[in-house]
Parts: sequence; C-alpha cells; structure tokens
Amino acid sequence: MLACYICLFVLNTELLSQAEQNGLVNWLSFKEAQEKNKTVVKPLLIDFYTDWCGWCKHMIKTTYSNQGLAAYINANFYPVKFNAETKDTIEYNGKIYKPLSKEPKTPHELTIKFLGNNLSYPSTVFVTNNFEYNLLTQGFLDDKKIEPILIFMVENAWRTSVFDEFNKHFNQTFVDTVFKKAAVKFTVLKDIEKLEKKKPKKVLINISSGFCNSCKVMSKTTFPDTTIADYINKNFYLINFDAESSDTIQFKNEKYFKTLVNNYPLNTFALKVSNNRLTFPVLCVLDETLNTIEVLNHYQSPEQIKPALIYFGSDSYKTKSWKDFIEEYTKPKANTGAKK
Repeated sequence: MLACYICLFVLNTELLSQAEQNGLVNWLSFKEAQEKNKTVVKPLLIDFYTDWCGWCKHMIKTTYSNQGLAAYINANFYPVKFNAETKDTIEYNGKIYKPLSKEPKTPHELTIKFLGNNLSYPSTVFVTNNFEYNLLTQGFLDDKKIEPILIFMVENAWRTSVFDEFNKHFNQTFVDTVFKKAAVKFTVLKDIEKLEKKKPKKVLINISSGFCNSCKVMSKTTFPDTTIADYINKNFYLINFDAESSDTIQFKNEKYFKTLVNNYPLNTFALKVSNNRLTFPVLCVLDETLNTIEVLNHYQSPEQIKPALIYFGSDSYKTKSWKDFIEEYTKPKANTGAKK
C-alpha cells in the first residue's frame, strides 16, 4: 500500500512539474504542428523562449495557465513551444534550419528568421494562411494583451486590417468603452421593401453571429464612428441581422428560415443575401432594388470601410473599377491655394 502512495506522489509531482513548464496549453513540436496542418488548417502560435528567461516562465505560469485562454488556443491554434537557442535541426515550411553555433546562448537559425536581430524573449509569432502571413509580438503578453491578437488571427481580421487598428477598436469595445461616437440609424428588415418604395436607398446588411467577437467590435465601433455614421444615415439603410435568427424572413416574395447547414444552425436569408459567401462578420451591399452588389467579408474597421461606402454610395462602382477608384481616393490632393 505504501508503494502505491509513493507512486501516486511521484506521478502527481511529475504532473505538477509539467504544468509549471507548459501551463495548460497542449504544446506541439514544429513537426507535429505542420503534420496536423496538412489535414486541418489552423494558425500556428509559436512561443520563442529560452531556459534563462524569467518572463518566459512567468508567461507560462500566468497567461498560458489561464483556463479560458488555454482552451481557446488549444481549439483554434497549433501551439509550438520553441527553445530559441536549441541545438536541434528543424524543418519548417520545406526548409531546413540549423543551430548557428555549439556555444550556449546562441540563437537558432530559425529564431533569426522570425525575430531578426531583435532577440527579445519571450517573443510570440502567429502564422496563418499556410505560412504566408506572420505577426510578431515581443515581450510578456498578459491575458488582456494576448486576447485581441488571438481573435485577430482566428477570425481573419488580419485579411482586412492591421493589428494596431483592430486592437484600438477591440479595446474601445470591451475595455475603454467611453469614446466619441455618433448616432447611426438602424432599419428593421421587415420594413425595408416599403421604405425602398417610399425613399429608395442602397442597403447595408450587417450579418453577425453570437460567437463572433470581431462582429461585436465592428457593430460597436465601425458604424457609430463619427466619420462613418453620417454618411451611412444619408446614403444607406443599415440593417443588423443575426445569422442564427429563428424568424421566418419574407424577402422579395420568398421565405427564408432557420435550418442546419453543415451542422450549424443558420437562417437561409444570410446565405441568400451574401451570395453564399458567409464568413463572419459579413457586410452585404444591396442596391435600391434589393439585389446584392457586393459582399465585404471579414472585419471592416472605420478606416477600411469608409472608401468602400463612398464607392457604392456615390455610384462610382457603376463607372469605375475598385482599383481605379481607390487609386484616385488615396492620391494626395493638389494644393490649389494661391502663392503669396
């Protein structure tokens, strides 16, 4: 019996030691992460640490030991814990990376690839789009700092926004909720056909889902932005639509309803109006006859969405390509003031 207690004590001590070293994240090797990525594509989260780095250990004991964050990382990323000074040879994205020296405290070749000459630890690199897009963050990341980065990567906000921009609006939504905003008018979907007969306008349908955090950021900070709200109120009808709505929708003499699509409860109206291009958040632009002109997928910041609203609201889309329009829009205005 005593032997059993000793075994249990040793086992519990080993488990505690593993938890102190790894936190609650299920860390993988580069090889394991890349093999899994061939079957199911997910972003990589790479923790660059060293054995002598105190803040690296502190991040394991705090951030990576947060049960909610660890569960989110385990579900949505392939997390890799990488010793930045390892003497192992590593294969990454089809290339071989080797240690630069046998001497201790020498950075690995792969570390140099990601961190360059700024060898600061801990460093966290987020990689997505099959190794094409990298986001490097350096220094200790607590819960509040890492959360918007995780969402930025998982919800593909990186496709349409830079992180600093997204981070600012994320904090305005969930942390610093007092900021200057304007009143934006929302229209009820069931009234839209009557309104179009009375006063024709283009329509914006903002489709969101309860699990989508970037949807909340967009609703709270993009549409009420002081540079955006007035333009929307003058030129569009704005409608919020929950993709999981249980309502039966009557739209242009057709009915739409909630059903299971790939095992996900979804109202078929969301598919119809987005031309089956449904990735959250999604903003659908409709003309005055309620036909979809364009579908803007992923998070749209105020900075990103303003030229798009002008492009459709001014009818420029009828005569110009987006490329030509945005070149004119971003071109510095000539100074026509008289010289003194």
